[in-house]
Amino acid sequence: MEELKGVRVGFAMCGSFCTFSECFAALNRLLALGCEVVPVMSFNAYDTDTRFGSAKEHRERLAQMCGREVIHTIADAEPIGPKDMTDVMLVANCTGNTLAKLAASITDTPVTMAVKSHLRGSKPVVLNIATNDALAGSAKNIFSLMNYKNYYFVPISQDNFRKKPFSLMGDFGLIPDAIVSALGHKQLQPVLVRS
Repeated sequence: MEELKGVRVGFAMCGSFCTFSECFAALNRLLALGCEVVPVMSFNAYDTDTRFGSAKEHRERLAQMCGREVIHTIADAEPIGPKDMTDVMLVANCTGNTLAKLAASITDTPVTMAVKSHLRGSKPVVLNIATNDALAGSAKNIFSLMNYKNYYFVPISQDNFRKKPFSLMGDFGLIPDAIVSALGHKQLQPVLVRS
């Protein structure tokens, strides 16, 4: 995928810890395609130990893969836009909490600040949803953001409709295609896919 060679991708990780392995696999693919990656982590992603691994392991792995320190404070995320650090901002595992904050223009985490700062240049933001209440409380935020300029979505589907009927997950394998489409100011279609 030649279109991604040299593209500067903001790679933001939120606290959907069960998706971290898929995030790292997607990151590896972006790096293999020649992207330059600026890593960002929310407070929870950066500091929380879970059954999916320690925070220290995750942040060190992210920094090592990207070859640069992870942005993990609001102050360090603020210059992303003014310093023109990114061409596209990917929220690799966008939680319901982050969706709500973005829909309401709340900027109180490194990820929401990274998105806000990046958007000041009218550049694309790609959201890869990972939330158990996407078809419940978070639905209004998803559909609000779909109507906002410069927001694009990785195609989504129900990840386990029997056990988690309200849950939606973006297709991590389609992240590169979604980024290419967003850079061309188009939403990758179809947005909703059958699981």
